[in-house]
Amino acid sequence: MSLAAQLKQIVERDKATIVPGASNAILARVIEETGFPLIFLSGAGIANWKIGLADYGLTTMTELVEVTREVTSAVNIPVLVDADTGFGNPLNVWRTVREFEKAGAAGIMIEDQVFPKRCGHFDNKQIISTHEMVQKVRAAVDAKVDPDLVIVARTDAIAVEGIDAAIERAHQYREAGADVTFIEAPRNLEQMERIGKLPWPQVANMVEGGKTPIRPREELARLGFSLIYYANAVPRAALHAAFSAARTLMSDGTSDNIEMLSWSDRQSLVKLPELSALEKRYE
Repeated sequence: MSLAAQLKQIVERDKATIVPGASNAILARVIEETGFPLIFLSGAGIANWKIGLADYGLTTMTELVEVTREVTSAVNIPVLVDADTGFGNPLNVWRTVREFEKAGAAGIMIEDQVFPKRCGHFDNKQIISTHEMVQKVRAAVDAKVDPDLVIVARTDAIAVEGIDAAIERAHQYREAGADVTFIEAPRNLEQMERIGKLPWPQVANMVEGGKTPIRPREELARLGFSLIYYANAVPRAALHAAFSAARTLMSDGTSDNIEMLSWSDRQSLVKLPELSALEKRYE
């Protein structure tokens, strides 16, 4: 079974699957080693970790494809990739989907913000017309080589046009062929309840400090969500630990009091035993 087919099964189970986000290959491997069945490759996380800047639409398609290829080469579970706006018009979306699929993505998410986009939990977002986004979804579906490749269509319309318009957009994106729709940044539980009642797979995005209430998995399952993104929880925790380690090193002048992965656990995570065995084979 292809990784895309595995992702489609996860989506269709409708079990409020927790999907941690990664921003590079080593964090993706941490998520896999912990036992999660799926990884979300966050556009915001890549912007933060690859170029050290906010999610303001500054990363390029080729940069995101490069990270996708690195991540999918490092893990053996499906990777759902944030492809931002698809980097242009429907023809650009067609090429974007082809490039991400060749890089190993099992699923691809595109959104209806104008290009360049910004984080869904930032202010002053702008969106394209429903018609234009419908054509982008159609192009994404047409571009698939593996028929099981999952297409997630995201709308940021709540912030611009309100919840009713966002739900109407989700209906139209679904009719255009999206496997999953993602109504970003609902402001309260009432809006989340309305989204969760839509009769096809939905995404809830849990952004710590963002605009959407953080709710436990059990409640989100009851509301009807299929996938629960924690897009940057792991990378943000890693950055917190990095600050702590750097401050301790600065104050103590030694790493003795820094809590870190052991030498053996580190080498196990980066596959040193397997590489050593392979090296011996060719002696």
